[in-house]
Amino acid sequence: MEEKEIYNSFMMNEEIEAEELYEHFKIEAKPGQEVLRVDKFLMNFIENTTRNKIQQAAKAGNILVNETVVKSNYKVKPFDIVKIVLSHPPHENLLVAEDLPIDIVYEDDDLMVINKAAGMVVHPGHGNYSGTLVNALIHHIENLPENSSQRPGLVHRIDKDTSGLMVIAKTEFSMAHLSKQFFDKTTKRVYNAIVWGNLKEDEGFVEGNIGRSLKNRLQMSVFPEGEFGKTAKTHYKVLSRYTYVNLVECRLETGRTHQIRVHMKHIGHTLFNDERYGGSIVLKGTTFTKYKQFVENCFKAIPRQALHAKTLGFIHPKTNKEMYFESELPDDFKDALDKWNNYTEYNKNS
Repeated sequence: MEEKEIYNSFMMNEEIEAEELYEHFKIEAKPGQEVLRVDKFLMNFIENTTRNKIQQAAKAGNILVNETVVKSNYKVKPFDIVKIVLSHPPHENLLVAEDLPIDIVYEDDDLMVINKAAGMVVHPGHGNYSGTLVNALIHHIENLPENSSQRPGLVHRIDKDTSGLMVIAKTEFSMAHLSKQFFDKTTKRVYNAIVWGNLKEDEGFVEGNIGRSLKNRLQMSVFPEGEFGKTAKTHYKVLSRYTYVNLVECRLETGRTHQIRVHMKHIGHTLFNDERYGGSIVLKGTTFTKYKQFVENCFKAIPRQALHAKTLGFIHPKTNKEMYFESELPDDFKDALDKWNNYTEYNKNS
């Protein structure tokens, strides 16, 4: 269903029996939530929508707070549970197999390792109901096991605009075994990233709880220990230094949403061209027009955050042997690095 049709369903004025309603969104207001109108509150959570559409949903009786229908001017308070309910099931639950290309690095009867392309959403969700990795997986493999979120084959995930390696479980035993390895933090995951600025040390460690931002709900933030979020740990090492950016290697101890993107921004080195976290503007360098044009050309070369899941290691569920995979940097990533390398060499010699 198209996005327009989905939101048209917000506008139903007829009475709907309670048993016919399906929960599409459920958001619990955090302890530090400021008192805010529910329409403004939901704008911080739902992508690809407008305040008018949310107000129409409230008018149709589709917004509940603590199981009670509310108007759009209801003031959300800490610990309120806000829901959007509609007359049809969530579209991410209506999975359709699609014959989409998958870059398979390794496959056996128990699991598959793939190299996900940047731009591919991992699983269906709001605004992305087709063309995802899960749609491709259920076409390629029958009867994939589901994880705890009812998503076939997925043991872990990486962001839409992050490229790189993922392991897919093909059996219930593999799903349980691999999921436990991720939970126990025994997997080996190393990413390459281009970040703004020169890091002071060649190697370092970032530790800080990561949770949903209280200011922008589409972002994650670092919080002091014990306040909000979950423990997150990232080790980094500088691989190359260019004039105003560094190529770094990031090794994850934990796997929180947007972890590398958030941790690197937290220490003042936002990922290059990471629009969500402010890296898609010139953060370091000169004010010269020529330099700004050069950066724009780099952004065009890699039109996404410069992040690639380069290596992945785990224990095979059936054989108990250690598996280790490494992928090349994709062409857009290498193109951006080449441009920065040439810029750096030119400035050294001029």
